[in-house]
Amino acid sequence: MTQNDHRGLALTGATDNAIALYEKAIGEFQCYSGDPVASIDAALADSPDFAMAHILRAYLFITGTDTRGLEDVRAARRGLDAAPGDNRARMHGLAIDAFLAGDFEAALERLEDILILWPHDVVALQTAHLFDFLLGDARNLRDRVARRLSAWTPSDPGYHILIGMHAFGLEECNDYARAEERGHEALALNPRDCWAHHAVAHVLEMQERRDEGIRWMNEREVQWAHDNFFCVHNWWHLALYHLEQGDHDRVLELYDGPVQGGQSDAMMDMVDASALLWRLKLRNIDVGDRWRGAADIWQPVAEDGYYAFNDVHAVMALIADGRMAAAARTVIAMERTIERGIGSNVAMTAEVGLPFARALIAFETGAFDECVRLLRPVRTRAYRFGGSHAQRDVLDQTLIEAARRGGDHRLVKVLASERREAKPGDAYARSLLHTAANENQANTTKVA
Repeated sequence: MTQNDHRGLALTGATDNAIALYEKAIGEFQCYSGDPVASIDAALADSPDFAMAHILRAYLFITGTDTRGLEDVRAARRGLDAAPGDNRARMHGLAIDAFLAGDFEAALERLEDILILWPHDVVALQTAHLFDFLLGDARNLRDRVARRLSAWTPSDPGYHILIGMHAFGLEECNDYARAEERGHEALALNPRDCWAHHAVAHVLEMQERRDEGIRWMNEREVQWAHDNFFCVHNWWHLALYHLEQGDHDRVLELYDGPVQGGQSDAMMDMVDASALLWRLKLRNIDVGDRWRGAADIWQPVAEDGYYAFNDVHAVMALIADGRMAAAARTVIAMERTIERGIGSNVAMTAEVGLPFARALIAFETGAFDECVRLLRPVRTRAYRFGGSHAQRDVLDQTLIEAARRGGDHRLVKVLASERREAKPGDAYARSLLHTAANENQANTTKVA
């Protein structure tokens, strides 16, 4: 029996109750709230032949970038094979196969093929958008959504998520005014759209509107911080505002509380924990034994070699806790990823991930010249291993600090100058320029 979802797309193998649960799971996925896996499992318990439910379940685990979820993806793929499906379901099966093979670009091509035929397939669109983010593809973060907007109207269920995704794409393309406008538009439609909230948080970060950013996060906390499995990342954004203000005590409070107080083993949460502590380390802020907890969570998965962005953040935690042998094993796993030559992560690792990981180890061992040598050619292509501008900034900060500690004050000065031009109010850049000038003067006086 064929029925339709709430956007008019045909569904096979589902009862009315299963469709209601499927729509509930979609809504939870869109707002990163509740438990979409539990909702979709309930739909499948009701209707085991519900093809799109198997498909959504696969994508819920695929987007986690965690090898521990791959067996769930395979199980969903087997369920899809056993279910009667239409052409759309078969095309989704091809996309899932590509994801399982590690070929993210091919998977995105399959999803785009689906969206050309069925622009209201919001499951395909959100999955593709998240992988555009994971691949650092700013243009498609914006334009993959833009290509669908003419087919949608504000009365379509879930329209807010299109606008929220478009907002983030606009921000990553540096169209900050329009991104902020779009983010507010999405939140007016659904105040719990935490992706839209996150897009505005990025705008405020990139424009250095830190006081406003802190107010933005605090005043809307009830919408984004509760019953939300994306909240750690938004807490991380709040911590960045405080970090740039020099309020390190508040940063550590946030780390001990919502960022990693619960010791989450979700990949994005682990990345955020490492990224925040590393930024503090670069500023010579004592974080006590916090690295130990982060390294404990990373060590069991640090050699998976599935996604270079994760690998680099694993290395941060391991070396900062003194686990140099474990970090070396992660690097070996990254080298083996390249040797296998299969999947999108090969280029991501070879072009950015592996030199960055090696640079981190050089930094930790005091080989600052080597760290600089490795990072300088990588920084202009850092987008190739995913993440956002705000996340990838840790590479530039590491390069600058390696140059400073290695005594290359001229390089510090030009990099800080570049940073100040991009962000005129950047306190970090001002501090670096002041320090570089003082150290250069001291060296000149010493020579004289």
